[in-house]
Order: sequence, then C-alpha cells, then structure tokens
Amino acid sequence: MGTFDVGCRIDNHVDRSKSARESRLLVDTGSEFTWISEKTLNKIGVTPEKKDIPFVIANGQNITRTVGFAIIHVNRAFTVDEVVFAQKGDMQLLGVRTLEGLRHSNKPLLASAGCSGPLRRWPPSTMLTSPASAALQKAASLGLEPTRRFC
Repeated sequence: MGTFDVGCRIDNHVDRSKSARESRLLVDTGSEFTWISEKTLNKIGVTPEKKDIPFVIANGQNITRTVGFAIIHVNRAFTVDEVVFAQKGDMQLLGVRTLEGLRHSNKPLLASAGCSGPLRRWPPSTMLTSPASAALQKAASLGLEPTRRFC
C-alpha cells in the first residue's frame, strides 16, 4: 500500500489576490472533501459557509467541522470546491471531489495525460485495482506529481 502528497495553491474564491501555498496535502480518495488548515483559510479570508457539518474520520470518530469555498490549484489545473476548515490535529487532505474537479478543469492538459472526461470509467480494467494503486494511477493520469511517496 502506498500514499503520497501533493503541493497546491489555495485562493480565496472572491478575492483571488489572497492565496496561500500548501506544500503537502495527502491525496486521499477515501475523503470526499479537501481539508485545509483553519489558520491558512482564515489568513486568506475564506468565509465559513456551513457550520457544524458532521464527519466520520478514518478512526471512526464522529466530529463536526466548518466548510467554506476556495479555488484549489495543482500544477496547471484548478477547481472551485468546498473545503473543510481543518483544526489542530486534523490531517490536511486533497479529497476525491477536488480530484474530480481538477480532472475536468483543464481539458487540454488532462487529455494529454489520458483523461477523456466524465464518461471515462475508473479504473480501467487493465490497471491494478488495489485502492493504493488506483489512487496513484488516477493522480498520475491527472498530472499530479507526488512530493513524497511512502510504501
């Protein structure tokens, strides 16, 4: 099983001049949402839009968090998505909704990486199907380059 991180830039969706860079977000296809440090989101003026949203995290614990909107850039691809205000002790994650948004935001770049659009079946039957290899292959097809790999 392997995991990897990517770097990204997060912009305030109302005022794009307010942005921050995150050098390491764990790519997590098991997480629906992207989780960014509350401190970072507050620093760039991301407004909390939904409060006390319930989540069940990987260890089975039930928690609530605040969610806002941001623009997330990875390489030359970008998407607008809901982001969770991660509190101290929470992992910073790049979730599956953001991955899907990145896939559709830059067709020429992503088409050259083998992405054909919303009708593409993932993973193709010719690929390995373990969750870790599927995540790595999907991220690679999006042009995401890991900043660090753990095996």
